[in-house]
Amino acid sequence: MLNIQNNIPLSKHAAFRIGGPAKFFAEVFSIEELEEALQFAKEKSLKFFVLGGGSNVLVSDRGFDGLVIKMKINNLKIDIENSKMEVGSGIPLIKIVRDSIEHDLSGMEWAIGIPGTLGGAVRGNAGAFGGTMGDVIENVKALEASGSFEIKNLSNVQCEFKYRNSAFKNNSNLLIISAILKLQAGNKEKSQKEAEEILNKRAAKQPKGMASAGSFFMNPVVKNSQLIKEFEEEKNVKSKGGKVPAGWLIDRADLRGKKIGGAMISEEHSNFIVNTGNATAEDVIMLTSYIKQQVRDKLGVQLQEEVQYVGF
Repeated sequence: MLNIQNNIPLSKHAAFRIGGPAKFFAEVFSIEELEEALQFAKEKSLKFFVLGGGSNVLVSDRGFDGLVIKMKINNLKIDIENSKMEVGSGIPLIKIVRDSIEHDLSGMEWAIGIPGTLGGAVRGNAGAFGGTMGDVIENVKALEASGSFEIKNLSNVQCEFKYRNSAFKNNSNLLIISAILKLQAGNKEKSQKEAEEILNKRAAKQPKGMASAGSFFMNPVVKNSQLIKEFEEEKNVKSKGGKVPAGWLIDRADLRGKKIGGAMISEEHSNFIVNTGNATAEDVIMLTSYIKQQVRDKLGVQLQEEVQYVGF
């Protein structure tokens, strides 16, 4: 029997440690429990929101006036012979990386250190260090939450992966249950070394000791060729497709360390907004608005949030 709870503080389930209560809250460990939760929402005419690891979200101070479904589907099957992993949507990304390396499979090393679960990573086509979820997904099993709760199997092409986007992000009724990852035969020691190097790079430049939702803004395509040239010369790297890191633009607008209430642009990485201890969602919203306005006015670039707003 599904356990549906009342008035659960979402700040305890969000990496930002911000957010009011969910009117109703349920953890689901199977397709059957997911369907039961959705039926409950349908019968009571409630909005629903599916939560994974709680990274990459900002929850309103008022909370969520509906049902929050925390995805805990955690089946995991490894097919070493065919270099595949079948992974439940509630499994933490770090476990997927560790297990793939342990079984001499390569292709997920880039994801080491990315917070959250498989479902959220697929939905937002998470990526880092040259890799993305779209590169390794063979197919995704999803439940269509509208109508009769149909189970669908979507190929990589049908998932419509784009930069930090997918078919699941564009259709909130398409709920990820599991995915098959197509990897390559690898070498455990080589993969462990690569993963360790990536973790060290993350540790060197990302904020520590304060809660955040991860990278806050997507890296925008910049049309100003002079600005792209200045970025390339300063960082000694080539822009890919005209994209410039949001953090570099925020630095360029001289905003590093800017603080509103308890929310602050990280001193270690300007594309992270951190909770200094007592931040409210309203603090984050005001700081976000200020960042976008300053970058737009000073540099002519419109930033767009990667973080998802919940309950606003």
